[in-house]
Amino acid sequence: MVAIRFTGNYEDLSTDRGFQFKFYCEKCNNGYMSTFKTSTIGMLGSAARAASSLFGGFLGNVADSSYEVQRAIGGPAHDSALKDAVEEIAPIFKQCTRCGHWVCEPICWNKKAGLCENCAPDLDEEMAAAQAEAAREQVQTKAREVDWMKSRKVDQVTGAVCPGCGAKTQGGKFCQECGATLQAKKGCAGCGHEAEGSPKFCPECGQRY
Repeated sequence: MVAIRFTGNYEDLSTDRGFQFKFYCEKCNNGYMSTFKTSTIGMLGSAARAASSLFGGFLGNVADSSYEVQRAIGGPAHDSALKDAVEEIAPIFKQCTRCGHWVCEPICWNKKAGLCENCAPDLDEEMAAAQAEAAREQVQTKAREVDWMKSRKVDQVTGAVCPGCGAKTQGGKFCQECGATLQAKKGCAGCGHEAEGSPKFCPECGQRY
């Protein structure tokens, strides 16, 4: 078993053609991929299988044999490739002397402090994050101070869509798409009361419109 000090999370991307591994930082979860290492036996097996599909017979037995050979030495070959991959990727990771955790240098390591960013956050990043958070809070405060209903008359009945074309009314008096009146009133022939919307009967005297 190959020891991997800098992470407990890695992905084996190896195939019958070769070996490759991807190692993940346990803080940011960024992955770092090792160089692809060709499997000689695997390539021989692929070539034999290709020839077998054309000629069959004896070459087919060769392809089967190559698989047996690959299976026999696949364990040590795989372990050797993993060991090489670990040595290749290890320099990308740093161990924090304060907390002991391993992190990737490109994203999670504070080079100035010589510690991981959990122990020594990047002050420029912290300042930018704090500024963005403060700005967000100020936007919400300012938005609450504005009277968003100032131009709308809550006591007037208006539909959500124009009765003429079906466009959204957005609280206006006239449709912005077709120009139709959105706050039309009906006058009662009996009492003269003007009702909002399109009622069938007068709300004052009950006469049918």
